[in-house]
Amino acid sequence: MKGSLIIVGFFVLGVCLGWADVLPTSLTEQNFTVYVLYLLMLQVGISIGSDKKLKEILFSIRPHLLLVPFATITGTLIASALISLLISRWSVFDCLAVGSGFAYYSLSSILITELKEATLGVQVAAELGTIALMANIFREIMALLGAPLFVKYFGRLAPICAGGATTMDTTLPVITRYCGKDLVFVSIFHGILVDLTVPFFVPFFCSL
Repeated sequence: MKGSLIIVGFFVLGVCLGWADVLPTSLTEQNFTVYVLYLLMLQVGISIGSDKKLKEILFSIRPHLLLVPFATITGTLIASALISLLISRWSVFDCLAVGSGFAYYSLSSILITELKEATLGVQVAAELGTIALMANIFREIMALLGAPLFVKYFGRLAPICAGGATTMDTTLPVITRYCGKDLVFVSIFHGILVDLTVPFFVPFFCSL
């Protein structure tokens, strides 16, 4: 929860600095977000590759475990498509791009902003990227705060699906507490797999 609030705080600070027009022109005109994106992708690879449980996870994969991330991805995309019916401003593919961030707010928001700039323009692309940032932050917060209720009403796998890509890190302690230690492996495997789909799904839907 604290980490999510810090992210939101930095986002608000950036908006205020941009609105106040106090930043150097070179900083706002140069496309630094591309390099930030490269660093994020590097960080994803490092965090997955340095996980000491990665080898154990890879050798312990069973076909039925794939059903959990499959349910997360399918359910998220269906819900995103249905929500697009209520929002006339954004197309179904825009909503699918936002949803396919799967709570990975930093990567998905930058990807969407960069990829939609050519078709929507800088301002509208930034707006959609901001929506992706907030929507995926809210998803993480929802998973953190709602885990006990999800377990009570929907079963022990529900918080894992709700957590999306965060179940390998930020939401793992909450999942361990309310879902049980026997689902830690499932949570980590789910998080890694969903995490890896973000750089593929987001660009795919942005291109449509």
